[in-house]
Amino acid sequence: MTTSEDNTPELSEEHLERIRENMTKVEELSKRLIEVMAGKEAHTPALDGPNQDLFARAATSYFAEAWQNPAKLLEHQVAFWGQSVMNFAEAQQALAAGGVEDSEPGPKDKRFSNPLWDTNPYFRFIRQQYQTNADAIAQAVASVDDLDGKDKQRLHFFSQQIIDLMSPTNFLASNPDALEKAVETEGQSLIKGLENLVADLEANNGEMVVRLADESAFKLGENIATTPGDVVYRNRLMELIQYKPTTETVRETPIVLFPPWINKYYILDLKAQNSLIKWVTEQGYTLFVVSWVNADASHAEVGMGDYVEEGFLTAIETVKSICKVKQVNAVGYCIAGTTLSLTLSLMKQRGDKSIKSATFFTTLTDFGEQGEFTPFLQNDFVDGIQEQVTKDGILKAWVIGRTMSFLRSNDLIYGPAIRSYMMGETPPAFDLLYWNGDGANLPGKMAIEYLRGLCQKNQFVTDGFDLLGHKLHIRDVDVPLMAISCETDHIAAWKDCYRGVQQMGSRSKTFVVSESGHIAGIVNPPSKKKYGHYTNPDLNADADAWMKEADFHKGSWWPQWEAWLKKRSGKQIPARQVGDSGYASLAEAPGTYVLVKATD
Repeated sequence: MTTSEDNTPELSEEHLERIRENMTKVEELSKRLIEVMAGKEAHTPALDGPNQDLFARAATSYFAEAWQNPAKLLEHQVAFWGQSVMNFAEAQQALAAGGVEDSEPGPKDKRFSNPLWDTNPYFRFIRQQYQTNADAIAQAVASVDDLDGKDKQRLHFFSQQIIDLMSPTNFLASNPDALEKAVETEGQSLIKGLENLVADLEANNGEMVVRLADESAFKLGENIATTPGDVVYRNRLMELIQYKPTTETVRETPIVLFPPWINKYYILDLKAQNSLIKWVTEQGYTLFVVSWVNADASHAEVGMGDYVEEGFLTAIETVKSICKVKQVNAVGYCIAGTTLSLTLSLMKQRGDKSIKSATFFTTLTDFGEQGEFTPFLQNDFVDGIQEQVTKDGILKAWVIGRTMSFLRSNDLIYGPAIRSYMMGETPPAFDLLYWNGDGANLPGKMAIEYLRGLCQKNQFVTDGFDLLGHKLHIRDVDVPLMAISCETDHIAAWKDCYRGVQQMGSRSKTFVVSESGHIAGIVNPPSKKKYGHYTNPDLNADADAWMKEADFHKGSWWPQWEAWLKKRSGKQIPARQVGDSGYASLAEAPGTYVLVKATD
């Protein structure tokens, strides 16, 4: 391939022939693609798409408003038509002039980072018209008045999904990066991309679940989840891992950490440089971590009460027995923090004082505001989930993963799909993305109890959450506590976490907001010196006022947490060796439960 004087690529006949050969291979792969899609399983009811009635009501409201106020509709339409004509006229002028001169760059959007989006008349027109269409849809949604707040929020979410789906970068004919690479590689990138697509579809029964990471690059216990320890207890719901000490002495009060069972625990032990688990042992603590089972159909009737009794309470009693102590310091992350709150309420009512202090990572307890999850927490969606778990016994990991991905569709769906399917790139060897794709199934009963009683009805805050013969309430959480939330967390918004902590009954409460999101704000080692955090001892004001008066601290919150924990962890004693308590090792860390894949 050569270039002309104006640097335009000139394709030789030999080069064109190779492209034709590769296009023939593309056709062959397309046949395989059709075969995969022909055998595709039926969709899960909960994910069949946005509620059609919602769009019908929105359309009725929009056109009713247009009937009553035609000037408003005309104003929108004239603005849309005018901008569309201007886009076309500018493109025509640029074509006549042989290119775009002194072009102003478009809005900052990494999807449109290729210079051709600004300098090439064809791509510039496509980008401008896409943005014009997106603005028109957004304005139409904003003008709908005859819907309640939640329905309008859902309408906004689903319309944004349509906007993101229709981005020109998602289509080969209007993606300059993919077109350039196809020409450079003589079509080989398209062949590789189709191979990636067919492989993903075949691996997921016809569902398009984009691989985010190179799964062959990681092996648990070898290059991730490598902190030394042993499984010292196992039941049908969990393995309890005791980590080996790295200091000669440790604090008397041990720590038992409960990660979320929606994901696997090793997010806290990805590699040595950012392992919270390793760091805690290096500070001189005896650390136990629960590794939850990856649920299958045999766990269909496992409920929230079973997680409390067979998970939390059993782990606490086992740790007390191994360490020969009366109390432990407990940590709960995400849904495990929510369940730790339920456990604390139950223990309060039973007179059990086994927990000396509690730490909550990105934990929701007041679900009065549902934030970005609003579209997924209405009856139609939860009804679909209930129908699915009644049939399968479990809430499948891919359902959870896809729901989470739609909250960040450009980053977790379309962007990876473009790189894999249109650019033909191999997914990166990225440990965080590998963990993100290593999901876990949830027991059906537990999932519905959580969605109905806590998320939808907010019973833990309102009239009490019925569990194990008790009516549990947030005010019963009265142990000393520290709560870590994250500034840009889209799963557990920090303001919602703050509101829950405010209602807890503890007289000693510390609240911290870390920079970054649900994962990076927690997995934030001091050595990185990357994200800072905010503190304010006054928890009486609302969230905005709290943040306005908060002090900002550079660096990780981990040292501050350790300083707080140290005061509640007793004296120094000789380090406890794994197994010296009479609890034999059942397996080396990371254990066996974490190895089970959701597709098994």
